Amino acid sequence: MKPYEIREGDLLISDDPALLDRALIHRFLSERSYWAKGVPRDVVDRSIEHALCFGIYDAGRQVGFARVVTDSATFAWLADVFLVEERRGRGLSKRLLAAVLAHPRLQGLRRIMLGTLDAHRLYEQFGFAPIKNVERFMEILRLNPYK
Repeated sequence: MKPYEIREGDLLISDDPALLDRALIHRFLSERSYWAKGVPRDVVDRSIEHALCFGIYDAGRQVGFARVVTDSATFAWLADVFLVEERRGRGLSKRLLAAVLAHPRLQGLRRIMLGTLDAHRLYEQFGFAPIKNVERFMEILRLNPYK
């Protein structure tokens, strides 16, 4: 199947897993993120292999990432969204999110969810809102599972 790609000059957003810089993704998630500190490389690799993943590339260099866990029919969970620090503040996260949400496999879903500590204003621009009936949702939370 042909990769889903959006090009704007030197900028490329693609779901082609062959383009992903897994070392960069692992380094960012394990060292820089608040949600996956210390995540082992094999866990990152498995998460990529079992999800719909997007890279954002500037002149061929990966500068960001987003991962969607989905059944491609009713539900999706948006996760691991990041831009490398030196590329922030230029609208790239908005371009990445717009491309992710326009992906053909994510159309017509009943629910798309995510978790964020500090990017509410960004996600609100794309229609995300706080959960209305939080009492319906449950979780198993394992703090520090990588230690």
